[in-house]
Amino acid sequence: MEFVFNDTFTEIAVILTLAMVIGAIGLKFKQPLIVTFIAVGIIVGPSALNWVEPNDQIDLLAKLGIALLLFLVGLKLDIHIIKTMGTVALAAGLGQVLFTSLFGFLIALALNMELISALYVAVALTFSSTIIIVKLLSDKRELDELHGRIAIGFLIVQDIVVVMVMIVLTALGEAEGTAGLGQQALKVLLNGIGLLLAIFVCMRFLLTPLLQQLAKSSEILVLFSITWAVSLAAIGVHLGFSKEVGAFLAGISIASTAFREVIAARLVSLRDFLLLFFFIDLGVGLDISTLGAQLAPALLFSVFVLIGNPLIVMSILGFMGYRSRTGFLAGLAVAQISEFSLILATLGFTQGHISTEIMGLITLVGLITISISTYMILYSEQLFSFLEPFLSGFERKSITSKELTLATHNDSKFDVILFGLGRIGVHMAEEFERQGKQVLVIDNDQQRLREHAKSSYTVSYGDMESPEFVSHLSLSGVSWVISSLSHLPDNLSMLHALNDAGYAGNTAAVADNLEDQEMLESRGVTQTIMPHNNAAIKTVEDLLTIKIQQHQ
Repeated sequence: MEFVFNDTFTEIAVILTLAMVIGAIGLKFKQPLIVTFIAVGIIVGPSALNWVEPNDQIDLLAKLGIALLLFLVGLKLDIHIIKTMGTVALAAGLGQVLFTSLFGFLIALALNMELISALYVAVALTFSSTIIIVKLLSDKRELDELHGRIAIGFLIVQDIVVVMVMIVLTALGEAEGTAGLGQQALKVLLNGIGLLLAIFVCMRFLLTPLLQQLAKSSEILVLFSITWAVSLAAIGVHLGFSKEVGAFLAGISIASTAFREVIAARLVSLRDFLLLFFFIDLGVGLDISTLGAQLAPALLFSVFVLIGNPLIVMSILGFMGYRSRTGFLAGLAVAQISEFSLILATLGFTQGHISTEIMGLITLVGLITISISTYMILYSEQLFSFLEPFLSGFERKSITSKELTLATHNDSKFDVILFGLGRIGVHMAEEFERQGKQVLVIDNDQQRLREHAKSSYTVSYGDMESPEFVSHLSLSGVSWVISSLSHLPDNLSMLHALNDAGYAGNTAAVADNLEDQEMLESRGVTQTIMPHNNAAIKTVEDLLTIKIQQHQ
């Protein structure tokens, strides 16, 4: 059934209504909005109801959404995370990009794809959605866990790589022949140097004082941010890059200022609203009739992304000494392709590099992998428990001699053994030290160990999720064994291993909720720690004390 809209305003009103309804249904089934918005585009487009056709108005809103997306990626680019994670973020990020693109390229060639199409498909398979992963890990409170920090670290590396790929693909699109490619590459290089120098001058002398003045009005600050992002995106296009690259550099130029968090917070909703039109526009432009022929290769590539990508990350992290659980949970972050993959496909299509069939193939892989990987991440612990017997090959076969020496010789002089160098663990260790106790803090994050190597308490490498390690601890003279981590399965494993080792001292573990507290207490923990509740009680006690003192 076809409807003819009298004006674009009515058309957009209908699109927004459908997006709201179908988006709500998608959330009910825990689907990312990317999937539901593309579905809206397919439904209203020529392939289904034929209510909407690709038009300049929707395309403009889509381009603004992409520009803001890249602007916020640059704005939120936290180099500190990469520095904090050190080698692991670079190794996992670059290693996954390299191996995924290589294997993806070989698979595409085996399917008789043309060279340039195979290249685009291979590149599209390498990038994962930072937005989706951050949202899911945040909802599960896993951003601060080791696997969460590793995942965010290599996703940032991916974001940097994708911008570099966009520059190369744009240069390829504007070049003709080998000589033309060389000239275009030189032109892009010179333009890039000039643009970076101009941005550096703005960062050094202009942006900070300007933002300080504009920040007096939040509306003007937001308006300037949008103007800066869109303007540099337009400049990027004119200099031979793409609007994505220009917007990304605009974000980086403000990332070092004190206003980046305020700007980011105010622009996130606008970005999400405008990106709606990009995904709808993508869905509208899809020809469903051509997707049937792409179903078999799409399923093959989807299996590779859903299984192959996590295996690649697990192999890299296992080689670097991380446990299979850490590698598995971090690896799930790359079990889908991202909005950047779809943006790259759109760029290739507009440049004439790939056909509508390849564009549809990449989009279909996106729909499949994003949908399935969402459930894989939501139920990651259950999935790991099921697959754990098959994952032992991705980690060290036994504890290292360093760990064994620590476990059997060094522990007897400590009053407290504490697992975890997070915020809670560090504060607890410092307080025990002030109380005159000898404390050993054990963590499996080597970067954290380096940061706290000169602390008054002793730190050493170890893994509480390894029952073998816990069972080798020399526990004589230890009055408390404490987990400052809130991951229930690991805490239960620690209690079980301590019980098997005959430990008769006190135990404590962090619980996030009443259900975890009851479970830990049923397994014999001496004391459960609920940081939020304890902090609230202490805060109220302090406030009441201040109030009494003021009235005396």
